[in-house]
Amino acid sequence: MREKLLISTGGGDAPGLNAVIFAVVNSAARKGWEVYGSRAGYGGLLDRDDLVRLTPEGVEGILSQGGTILGSTNKGNPFAKPVENLAGEIQIVDISDKILTNFQRNGFFCHIAVGGDGSLEIAHRFAQKGMPVIGVPKTIDNDLEATDRTFGFDTAVSTATDAIDKLHSTAKSHDRVMVVEVMGRDSGWIALYSGISGGADAILIPEIPFQMDAVCAKISDNELHDKHYSIVVVAEGARSEDGEVINKGKGELGRSEMVLGGIGEWVANQIRDRLGKDTRSLVLGHLQRGGSPTTFDRLLALRFGAAAVRLAEQGIFDHMVAWVPPNMTAVPIAEAIRNRKKIDLGSDKVQTARDIGICLGD
Repeated sequence: MREKLLISTGGGDAPGLNAVIFAVVNSAARKGWEVYGSRAGYGGLLDRDDLVRLTPEGVEGILSQGGTILGSTNKGNPFAKPVENLAGEIQIVDISDKILTNFQRNGFFCHIAVGGDGSLEIAHRFAQKGMPVIGVPKTIDNDLEATDRTFGFDTAVSTATDAIDKLHSTAKSHDRVMVVEVMGRDSGWIALYSGISGGADAILIPEIPFQMDAVCAKISDNELHDKHYSIVVVAEGARSEDGEVINKGKGELGRSEMVLGGIGEWVANQIRDRLGKDTRSLVLGHLQRGGSPTTFDRLLALRFGAAAVRLAEQGIFDHMVAWVPPNMTAVPIAEAIRNRKKIDLGSDKVQTARDIGICLGD
């Protein structure tokens, strides 16, 4: 009987997901294994119509595509699924036993779960219930401590940098301050990399609570040196020294949930009020998740996928594939998701920003 392997993509989408699927399918096929994909996270283990057979012929051509052919979801925690009953009330239901039973009934010997810290935490809980799981790290925020890089980050940075490059010309034409809000809930990797590469005047990140006086002083200094426009890059999770992160929304079925966004507009309003400068804000949002993966992300995703299949062959479960240059290695999932990777404020990158005159808000 041929071995059967399951792959799912959970959480927010990221450039490179299809490359992981491509690598898993082709690597497994060379071992004589069958591969099935679960649509919308664990959807395939709830509804057989959402379980799809994946073959090398079927995934041909997806390598360069953004998104995921399996679809994804960040609202499908099987251990705490909100369900609206007939009375219109929201109940939290644990459907993990049903998913585990369907996994076993389908004869799968391994589940490759591709996702960020939330998806990997769910995968670890399934591993504790007896499901053989291997994790593949996916987050454009690059905030998983156990791996040097996560795929999707390089593409997101390239997208953000390209946007900043374009804003220079329009800001200069109108003598404006342009505030660009990028993703980064708890860490400012995208903001720091794109801000330095894009020639920003100020970069505001979650790791450094910022002072508006410092940001405005930088913009005023530009004016003194005959530069009448400025670019400010802000991570969505940044906050001022005397403020909190901005929570703008509701979660699934109206539940209270932290949905970040709005700090860019707040900073723009502060600059406009304090300096009287024509100031505009731009939120890149999900634009950072889209598009074809860069060469770096594509290769990294392929390496992650192939390494996951090697771990499956070795029977190393409840582990996540991690890139610890120059090699791929296996790290226990519980250890991999324990801490978020923050920017080291003493690092060369931060020092480079300071050395070339970029304000970090402190």
